[in-house]
Amino acid sequence: MSNEALLSVENLRVVFNTRNGQTVAVEDLSFSINKGEVLGIVGESGSGKSVACYSLLGLIPMPPGKIESGRAMFQGKDLLRLSENDMRQIRANKIAMIFQDPMTCLNPYLRIVDQLTEVLLVHKRMNNKDARLKAIAALEEVGIHNAAERIDQYPHQFSGGMRQRVMIAMALLAEPELLIADEPTTALDVTVQAQILSLIKELQQSRQLTVIFITHDLGVAAQMANHVLVMEKGRLVEQGETQSIFKNPVQPYTQKLLSAVLTTAKPATNHAIDYSQPPLLEVKNLEVGFKQYSGVWFQKIKNIVKGVDEVSINLYKGEILGLVGESGSGKSTLGRSIVRLVDAQGGEVLFNGKDLTHIANDDLKIARRDFQMIFQDPYASLNPRMTVFDTLAEPLLVHGLANKNTVLEQVNQLMDDVGLDRRFLRKYPHEFSGGQRQRIAIARAIALKPKLIIADEPVSALDVTIRAQILALLLHLTEKHQLTMLFISHDMSVVRYLCDRVVVMQKGKLVEEGITEELFGAPKHAYTQQLLAAIPTL
Repeated sequence: MSNEALLSVENLRVVFNTRNGQTVAVEDLSFSINKGEVLGIVGESGSGKSVACYSLLGLIPMPPGKIESGRAMFQGKDLLRLSENDMRQIRANKIAMIFQDPMTCLNPYLRIVDQLTEVLLVHKRMNNKDARLKAIAALEEVGIHNAAERIDQYPHQFSGGMRQRVMIAMALLAEPELLIADEPTTALDVTVQAQILSLIKELQQSRQLTVIFITHDLGVAAQMANHVLVMEKGRLVEQGETQSIFKNPVQPYTQKLLSAVLTTAKPATNHAIDYSQPPLLEVKNLEVGFKQYSGVWFQKIKNIVKGVDEVSINLYKGEILGLVGESGSGKSTLGRSIVRLVDAQGGEVLFNGKDLTHIANDDLKIARRDFQMIFQDPYASLNPRMTVFDTLAEPLLVHGLANKNTVLEQVNQLMDDVGLDRRFLRKYPHEFSGGQRQRIAIARAIALKPKLIIADEPVSALDVTIRAQILALLLHLTEKHQLTMLFISHDMSVVRYLCDRVVVMQKGKLVEEGITEELFGAPKHAYTQQLLAAIPTL
């Protein structure tokens, strides 16, 4: 690692003009990064970490954005004062970027070969044959097997992890000196995340790359970065060597971020779970299949893929059962099939002794008073045309648990339960933050005083501090209302903190289950061991 600064940023200020006036996104930011170094930038959503780096490459929309002041010196040139043509040359040859969601960055209408070779044809003046060969070599370097065949496929034919590998290959084709990675593993499963992080680290070392790594995951930052910047509300609050910052943080905000990292088991609770009683929920040999069709006009069933393959679980009153596994493991399908959002082809779902898989729709509507679901994305599950009051009042009125005279009092109590100000009742979902929207979704789920809550990845899209708040809220509500919960997640640290027992699924099958601390302490199945080994730690 060199002591020579490759990039030096001084007093950067970025603003956005909005309907409500000017918003400062980055305020007086200064930092430098040396050749061969990996610099982590951490902070919550809205802290300005992504805007700062996008500004360096001229990627923020102007207007409404505006770089009001500052310098960004890169190899003797101020990036903030380059013409668009000069900046295009920098982006093509000197500085590359890996974005968070490869599906929105890759053109769905173009084959991978067309997207990879474009930079070589336009900026490196290669012929088609040489460009294709170099693109294939780049795919092989990032671990994509059968690259010569797969290069002719389209983005939708790749998994999330493989699409991110394509994005890394594309970024490195121009042989940049500085690589900016903006939350490159946020949307990935823990095992795929570990693979991508390992790949970036290997490429950084083999190519002597300089890397700016933007993340809200402190464990990832600790694993990847030599130095770290901590940002809050557009300002730099602390910087230094990664281990020094994480072991001895000075600023209260850094301390708050670190305190929200889940490293322990579930906190002690006041209730004991009686496993000698019959379970509240019994899932017996459940099977859920999805049909695959062949042909375009005269479609025939080609295959049936089993999303859930003869899975059996028990859930006891007052228990929080964790259901873990990677994307495609069948965990969300199992949760949805329990509440009949997905139909099962075999097996039974017994809730309080009643089989939910065969009851009529009218009876199902009545039964659903006792079990509710919290979804991953509250913005998608909340009606954007309904106020908070309407959202919370609707289930109470539909099920006859309130009338026009009593509904306001009950809705106010729900707002109190989830820690929201009653003055928010006349607002719409878009007027809230992600954490506040999830609180509204939780309030709606507990409105009918259900016995069972199925929570499907309810904190995966939230910042570390907001995640800690929502988990604490869920623990509080399960005790206060004596709730039973099936908690679906791919985040093993969250599951360890929240759950009494854990069930592990892989490719539609149940592969291991046990008491949380026993499973974490001595996992038996190789897949469980793989999941636990992939958890990034401070």
